[in-house]
Amino acid sequence: MGQRTPDTGMDLPSVAPRLRELRRRGGLTLEAAAERLDLSPAHLSRLETGQRQPSLPLLLALARTYGTTVADLLGEAPPDRDPVIRAGQVEPVEAGGWVYRQAGGSRRAMQALRVHIPPDAQNDLVRTHAGEEWLYVLTGRLRLALGGDEHLLGPGDSAHYDSLTPHRITAVPPEGADLLFVHTLLRSNVGDLCLGGGG
Repeated sequence: MGQRTPDTGMDLPSVAPRLRELRRRGGLTLEAAAERLDLSPAHLSRLETGQRQPSLPLLLALARTYGTTVADLLGEAPPDRDPVIRAGQVEPVEAGGWVYRQAGGSRRAMQALRVHIPPDAQNDLVRTHAGEEWLYVLTGRLRLALGGDEHLLGPGDSAHYDSLTPHRITAVPPEGADLLFVHTLLRSNVGDLCLGGGG
């Protein structure tokens, strides 16, 4: 049963049972999985029991750590053979202030999303993880902190980077930003790291 998010009233599917199942299938203890995710075991336990819902960056980290996709974590049905995704078939999902829609098939080596980032969402979250990310700004302006550099991106601008480089994605006030976002789904022995903001 989904849990209603207070900001939007949307139903966010409970990922708790799936998280526990994937962790156990991977042969990981609660402590080992929490260490890979840079979370406390208590925090991961609350996610697995449905007492907390993960933010979008944490969903991405969980998917990478467990070798799956966000769509799979959210319990979306596997895609049929049709490679086309129609705009009206995809429901928006809110997580951690970001609103996203699937823009590609699940169970692939990379995941494509359409994302809306409000100007005040996750401004302090710096991430590093194995793989690559590509983004393309559709509307609004985006601030991309990448390593020691900061870039302002507007409509039509894009970025492609190694996601082991510490990075932070935020929208520039007042309107927020809409973007296409593609990331690879690679498993990492060291796990995914969220520095500050903790998901």
